Amino acid sequence: MLQIEKRGEQPHASRWVALGWITLAELLAMSVWFSTSAVTGALVLQWHLSGTAVTWLAASVQLGFVAGALISATLGLADRFHPRRLMGWGAFGSALTTIALVELPHGGWIAFVLRALTGTCLAVVYPVAVQWVARWFPRQRGLAVGILIGGLTVGSALPHLLVGLPLLQHWQRVLAGSAGLAVFSWALVLWVVPEYPGPFHPPVFRWDLVAAVLRDQPVMWANLGYWGHMWELYAMWTWLPGFFLASWVTHWKGTTLLGIAGIASFAAIGLAGLAGALAGGWVADRWGRTRATIGALGVSGAMDLVIGVTYRQAPWLTILVALIWGFSVIADSAQFSAAVTELSPASMQGSALTLQMAVGFLITIGSIDLVGSLQPIIGWFHVFMLLAVGPVVGIWAMARLRGHPESLKLAQGRR
Repeated sequence: MLQIEKRGEQPHASRWVALGWITLAELLAMSVWFSTSAVTGALVLQWHLSGTAVTWLAASVQLGFVAGALISATLGLADRFHPRRLMGWGAFGSALTTIALVELPHGGWIAFVLRALTGTCLAVVYPVAVQWVARWFPRQRGLAVGILIGGLTVGSALPHLLVGLPLLQHWQRVLAGSAGLAVFSWALVLWVVPEYPGPFHPPVFRWDLVAAVLRDQPVMWANLGYWGHMWELYAMWTWLPGFFLASWVTHWKGTTLLGIAGIASFAAIGLAGLAGALAGGWVADRWGRTRATIGALGVSGAMDLVIGVTYRQAPWLTILVALIWGFSVIADSAQFSAAVTELSPASMQGSALTLQMAVGFLITIGSIDLVGSLQPIIGWFHVFMLLAVGPVVGIWAMARLRGHPESLKLAQGRR
């Protein structure tokens, strides 16, 4: 497990203050991730995008994130540079690549490159934030990382809130607003977040240890749980706003529909997700990581099967199911990486976490593309059911981990 190297006595309150500022900074930086997804309808008209192009505009961020995470881990950037500089300038870079899209009135291939670069910049925001928080919290790590994941969730949903604001419904204003929030994140990280009171040595990624990670059965059960979770998560975040728009077109029109769908998306993805991340961390630290993840996966998998039934039904019913889905789909997210830090030897933690994250985000490309490709064929009523495969795999993997003796290492014996 990661250990904090103390320099003198660490004030108890300081770590919660640091967590609050790091979470706020990550929340603001991550607002650029789904900035184009929030204005997809406008971009389709402005840039003349095909259905395939829309899917890959979203997936480009994932590709850039994976590439950036692997490059950062291979070069050991988190060990070479202070996390404050890495996270701060990553946020600033993502702001620049987002605001540059505003200068593309007709889109083109450069838009996909800019979105990939946005993901590359965010690869030194989110992972570094997780490592930074983990150093502050050798105990209560599940709750602490859950709070951080809650910030990521709200940040990812922020562009939908911007769309819901009457003054910001133009696509250029939404992108500029997201970029501005990322610049604010840069300022917070560089000048406000407290210093960690001790040396900071994040786990190192080594390609020659990947085979050892693959042979470590308990770690791989945790990884499989995460990969099943990721199959569902980003596809839900990407396509739920489109589902709202299509489902409610018979109830509202024009800017009213855009505004209501944007606010509903922010509530389901951001607010319900924040509550889910906090609850998941609290439950995992007290009743066990495998219990918490299996429960969350079971609920979110059920919502995969149910949400389509609400298509073109009463909007309140759709919102209710979406809120439950948004709560449960993220509640387990922090627990898989926490489990890897507890199950793997210190020498393998960097390799195990990087493998988990890289494969997980590559998997999201497949599920995002699958939903986008099959929705015109099988319709909104059925397409989200395909995401239930992820929770099924995740539940099976975490049940296997729960039955393994090594699971007693989880959450101080609360498996």
